Amino acid sequence: MASPSGSELRLLRVLWREGRLAAREVHDATVEETGWAYSTTRKTLDRMVDKGIVTVTVIHGMKTFAPAQSKLDTVARLIRDFAKNVLDTDGPLPAAAFAKSRILDKDEIKTLESMLETTEDE
Repeated sequence: MASPSGSELRLLRVLWREGRLAAREVHDATVEETGWAYSTTRKTLDRMVDKGIVTVTVIHGMKTFAPAQSKLDTVARLIRDFAKNVLDTDGPLPAAAFAKSRILDKDEIKTLESMLETTEDE
């Protein structure tokens, strides 16, 4: 699965929090942060579908979008990638570094820590 870009992560945060949403709902929830036109939000969601980052389901004739992978799986993959490719380390970063995260609660940080202690190959 492709890693989401910074712009795509903005949209994913809303989908992780709210669940399945229509493009207009994603746009309305992110427009203050992104400043994007609706067409930009829609194009970004379509690109995310093509990359396998989100799934699309038509409900009552309307396209709706949902994350293709859980928040924790995505965060763990991004952290592993950062540790390996940016910090040039083989070991995991401590999950405690994310204690002040606004998207992770205490239970999720414990789960993330367990995920980071295992390698992707396991």
